[in-house]
Amino acid sequence: MDIAFEFIQSMSVKFRSEQRGTLKAIEQVSEEDITWYPAPESNSIANLVSHIRGAVHSRVETILFNIPDTRDREKEFERGLKMTKEEAYKHTKDAFDIMLQYLEHLNSNPHLLMSQPFLYLPPLTYSQVNNETTALNLMMAMFREVHYHTGQIIYIAKMRKGQFKWD
Repeated sequence: MDIAFEFIQSMSVKFRSEQRGTLKAIEQVSEEDITWYPAPESNSIANLVSHIRGAVHSRVETILFNIPDTRDREKEFERGLKMTKEEAYKHTKDAFDIMLQYLEHLNSNPHLLMSQPFLYLPPLTYSQVNNETTALNLMMAMFREVHYHTGQIIYIAKMRKGQFKWD
């Protein structure tokens, strides 16, 4: 058994499952539900989607495509953040597709799991990972982060919609 292959395959299955559930939740809510806040200090689906997309950009997309980090984390949590249902769906799909693409890259290059992709980049900000983080730790951290926020999205969607159709 190749542990690198097993890890990458397991992460891919988990990210695909998270993607399906989150997109299914977004499909079933209204336009108004995307920007609705459950409580004054809570985030909306728009905030959470923006935050997931921002995290994927700064932690995965920058190293996969060798592009600069242009993330504005503060904007992700602005009260009254505007986002349409179509935009929420697209940003969510794009974020997961990028993570899955990175996992495919690691699957083709399993030796990179222990590499430090941020080592020679500018210092990371607003991140639970640092410049010495390995690709393995990055993907574990991303799964934790994404899972936490997709759970919030699904919870808000259930508050607004009630019962879901999961098939």
